Amino acid sequence: MYNFDVEKPGTVADAVAAMRTEDAQALGGGQTLIPTLKQRLASPSTLVSLKGVAEMQGITRDGDSLRIGGATTHATVAADGNYAALSALASHIGDPAVRNRGTIGGSLANNDPAACYPAAALASGATIVTTSREIAADDYFQGMFDTALEEGEIITAVNFPIPQAANYQKFVQPASRFALVGVFVAKYADGVRVAVTGASNEGVFRWTEAEAALSANFAASALEGLSVSADNMIADLHGSATYRAHLVKVMTGRAVAAAS
Repeated sequence: MYNFDVEKPGTVADAVAAMRTEDAQALGGGQTLIPTLKQRLASPSTLVSLKGVAEMQGITRDGDSLRIGGATTHATVAADGNYAALSALASHIGDPAVRNRGTIGGSLANNDPAACYPAAALASGATIVTTSREIAADDYFQGMFDTALEEGEIITAVNFPIPQAANYQKFVQPASRFALVGVFVAKYADGVRVAVTGASNEGVFRWTEAEAALSANFAASALEGLSVSADNMIADLHGSATYRAHLVKVMTGRAVAAAS
C-alpha cells in the first residue's frame, strides 16, 4: 500500500465535488478496489468513500419497479425480497463478509466478467442511474471490465423492472465464489430476456436465440436444438471454452425450469 487521502462525503453533491480531485477514485464496499490497491495495480491519490451517502442507500418499490441505491450492500438486497430472483442472486455472492461490505453500484461499476449483478441488470433491462444521466443496461455493459461510465461518474441507483417470472442459476467456481457460468432469465409481458455472465471474453451478454425461443414457449424444452458457440468463450484452468458454452445452455434450462 501507499499514502492516499480519504474523503467521506455525506451527500451525492459532495461526492461529485470530491471526485473532481485529480486521480480520485470512488470507493464502494472496497471488495475489488482494496485488493487492487494492495497489489499496486491502481494508485489513486484520493479515495472517495460512498458508504456515508444516505441518498445512495436503501431499496424502494413503486408498482412493478424496484429502485436500489448504488451504495446498498449485497446483504440488504438479499434480505429485501421484492424481486425474489435478484435477492436470491445477492444471497449467494461471496461469503457473509463480502455481502455485508460489497455494494451493487461497486459491482456494476467494476463489471467483472464473472460477477453476478451484470447478468441480473442486463436480463432485467435495468436502468443504471448516475450522477449525470440514466443508462439502459443494453448500452451500459461494453466489454470485460468496461462500461459506459465516464471519468468521475458515480452510480447512484439502479432501477429494475420486476418481471412476471425470473431465476438465476450459477455454476460456482468454488475458490472465488464467482460464476464459472451464470445465467439470469427474466420473463416480461413483451418477451423473455436471457443474460449470461462468467462465460465470454466480452463480459456479460444476452443469448438472443434463447430469448426468441423462450418468448414463444417459456419452457426448458424450447432450448432443444439450440447451442452456444465456443468462439470467444473464456478458457482457463477451471474450464475450457467448449465446456463453458455447454454450461450456458444447461444453466439456462435450469433457470427456466426454476422460474416456471
